[in-house]
Amino acid sequence: MSKDKFHTLTQLLDNAGCQYRIFDLGRRVCEIDRDTFKAVEENRQPYPWPLQQHAHLSISFWQAGNPPWIWFLKLPLDERGLLKQAAVGDFIKYVIEAMGATLNAVPTEEEQQKLAANPYTFKPKDDKMAIFHAHLRHQLALPASQYYEHAQLYLSGQLAWDQWQGVGLQGLADVCARMKQENNATLLRKALNHLPMTPLYALLGCLEHCTLPDALAARLAERIEQELAAEESDIFLLTALVRALSGADASILNPVIRVILNQPQLCHPEMLVAIAGRCWTGLADTDTASLYLLRLAQTQDQTLFNQLFADLVMLPALRGVMLQVLHSPANPELTEAITRLQQAARGQ
Repeated sequence: MSKDKFHTLTQLLDNAGCQYRIFDLGRRVCEIDRDTFKAVEENRQPYPWPLQQHAHLSISFWQAGNPPWIWFLKLPLDERGLLKQAAVGDFIKYVIEAMGATLNAVPTEEEQQKLAANPYTFKPKDDKMAIFHAHLRHQLALPASQYYEHAQLYLSGQLAWDQWQGVGLQGLADVCARMKQENNATLLRKALNHLPMTPLYALLGCLEHCTLPDALAARLAERIEQELAAEESDIFLLTALVRALSGADASILNPVIRVILNQPQLCHPEMLVAIAGRCWTGLADTDTASLYLLRLAQTQDQTLFNQLFADLVMLPALRGVMLQVLHSPANPELTEAITRLQQAARGQ
């Protein structure tokens, strides 16, 4: 097949006899199953987790006996959330020029640089990179990093809690990705109330990208309650705790989102960004979505309102709810923010 014959990345990978795994890295680091991704590539469905009108992807692929290659791709989406085919075609041309259609040529340094410097690649932040590698290695049945056992030892409380300087972020990510084995979920649950701020923030950042067992999610919800009951809530810690709860069951996450939204003083822009970026599943009913957009309007930051609304309405799971609120706002402050949003859209 010539390079013009490949219209999708999966065609290219299947033709080369590669095995591959695809993850979303835009919102929460999580795997996209192959059938869903093929439907997205063929424009049969919108991308499930768009961020700023792009799909942020990692594609890990390998042929038998070889270590995986990983591409981190930021591909543009149209206003319906569908992949822009021209961008995919462009990227495929870069790949074939560097690696050949069989994907088994090792590119020269010059070709590697060219492949890395194309307009569709991006570099994820360190925390996302750590949890992505932890999830990928676990799924491919590869051993965890060299930092894993030390992180387990620290989280077990066998070292002093202030002895966290030697604990690597990658080790914490490995424990989170391997939550279902070696009693790790219990270690995490018990450690939550003891950790000093630095390792606590690092751990919460990893938990954002994990499906949480109910007992661990309930402990996080308790920590949130404790923080809310404090004389003066630390809004940044509270935000990190809420983000960490994003992989919890709806029965635990949704009531927490409503408690936060019912207290205007907690609806700091940081918190509202966190809910949109990580906990958007808690906005799936019209009442909660409407209250969220009202709090966003009350920040008096129209630019932020426009950005977050545009982002949320692109999520297939929320599109219907967001459009419903857009067409029948329940509050004058919200009506005003929506009017300005519409004026800005018309002025583009």
